[in-house]
Amino acid sequence: MSNKPIPQPTPISSAYWRGLESGEVLIQSCRSCGHRFFYSRLHCPSCWSHDVEWSSARGPYRLHTFTISRVPTLPEFFDEMPQCLAVVEVEPGVRVNSALRDIPVDVLQVGDPLRPLFVRRGERTLLYFTRVQSSLPSVIDETSDPQAAPQHDSTTTDRVAIHFKDIDQLTALIDTGFTEWSNSVKVDQALVNAFAELSGDDYWIHTDPERARNESPFGGTIAHGALVQVLISRMRIPFRHEVVGFQSMVNYGSNKLRFPSPVPVGSEVHARARVAAVEALAKGTQVTLEMQTFVKGFDRPSVINEIVVLYM
Repeated sequence: MSNKPIPQPTPISSAYWRGLESGEVLIQSCRSCGHRFFYSRLHCPSCWSHDVEWSSARGPYRLHTFTISRVPTLPEFFDEMPQCLAVVEVEPGVRVNSALRDIPVDVLQVGDPLRPLFVRRGERTLLYFTRVQSSLPSVIDETSDPQAAPQHDSTTTDRVAIHFKDIDQLTALIDTGFTEWSNSVKVDQALVNAFAELSGDDYWIHTDPERARNESPFGGTIAHGALVQVLISRMRIPFRHEVVGFQSMVNYGSNKLRFPSPVPVGSEVHARARVAAVEALAKGTQVTLEMQTFVKGFDRPSVINEIVVLYM
């Protein structure tokens, strides 16, 4: 279960939280002057009447403004970084502070239509928003251990067999884009400590949680970039093709290895890949795969590795 702090209802706001539990975004309205408003108060901010009631927001839900937060306010929120914090207009003139999910920030525009997400976390239901066309369910339960959720198994995918000398078919894969996501892997402190002992890299930013909480710009320990890079071997990438007919396969090296963003300890990482290049050589066929590893929920990769594989 998540150890993130959760909001506590007050006598004034309890109706709002009950509404989220029922899948409704509730705001207040004044019976005296008709003014509708949010956040919860005992009186109307327009005419000061105490004759107020709760009712559902009428919509449409639209993005009023947003900002991208890349530094968590608490270490427990590492898995949500970068977090897209937003002000959402839930009906004309009424705005709610929230956060966005499953929206590429590079295409985000003020005024975009949104729909609510009701995220159950422990004893509370929280309000997020996403794009109208998102495939996320309207109700998301984060109460249970995310590690217990079934993972995608690439072995169940029907793959197209392509002979390693069929350059045309292999080259055609370059335009198919990235695969779906792999299974996820938890990067906990025990794993980081084991890697530190094995590699000899025991720098405090990786191995000393207390010091990292106080001195690190990330608010806690982070995983070694090299550790995250090798974790790709634990991830089952759901390729739609399988190279066949070769007698040996050699990991020839990497054209590019980059670590664009840190992996906070306690995060889950998953990966995707694409065929970046294909080249026929005298000794075989060289295929370059771009492998990208992300912290789940992040829009920026933690590792980009262009792996060169030689089939002979």
